[in-house]
Amino acid sequence: MELTWHGHSTWHVTVGETELLIDPFFDNPKTDLEPEDVDAPDYVLLTHGHADHIADAGAFSDATLVATPELVSYCEDEFGFDDAVGGMGMNLGGTVECGDAYVSMVRADHTNGIMTENGQSGGMPAGFVVSDTKPTQVSDEESTTFYHAGDTSLMTEMREVIGPYLEPDAAAVPIGDHFTMGPQQAAIAVDWLDVDHAFPQHYDTFPPIEQDPEDFASEVAGTGSNAEVHALEADEPFELEA
Repeated sequence: MELTWHGHSTWHVTVGETELLIDPFFDNPKTDLEPEDVDAPDYVLLTHGHADHIADAGAFSDATLVATPELVSYCEDEFGFDDAVGGMGMNLGGTVECGDAYVSMVRADHTNGIMTENGQSGGMPAGFVVSDTKPTQVSDEESTTFYHAGDTSLMTEMREVIGPYLEPDAAAVPIGDHFTMGPQQAAIAVDWLDVDHAFPQHYDTFPPIEQDPEDFASEVAGTGSNAEVHALEADEPFELEA
């Protein structure tokens, strides 16, 4: 599995022959890319409806959109996603097959940010667990699994459900504080998830969320977690292995 961070919460994930793009927002200071510079994904995954997570979704309207049914409906109307391709509305707790990847939608404690004049909302905010094997009760040491936490606060579901049952090898967690977890709570999340690799996201985009990722690394070490923290340079691929 290949992971590429494009700044903020935008990730390009390659699983086998399948390309997934999560929360496309390229108007951030970490990346020099424009949407047209990015390889066209097969699937666009949206965690929730805030503008800094869906702003560039329309640039990839030929892809299959994966989000809550409410958010799929909104983006189809707003961005003109191809009706022939069709959106894949799903909800919390569900797992869908996206080409060579299996995508599970999990809860995120946050808000969603869409309420139109006609009362249309974005549904619940979410996170995604992306794996190259279907999640089962039997632990699979050969599988590779990446958890994108979305814009969540710390929640015990990480410790009670996502970590022990979906078994991510790596997690991208927000550290910006103010709107999401800060370094301390994000570090606790990493410990609860029991991942091998941790990636900070959703920081240094706007003044309220300026953070030093070294503070996050120190907090992770302080929990006693053995996770390796990677403060990635934007647009550089990272190879995640089982």
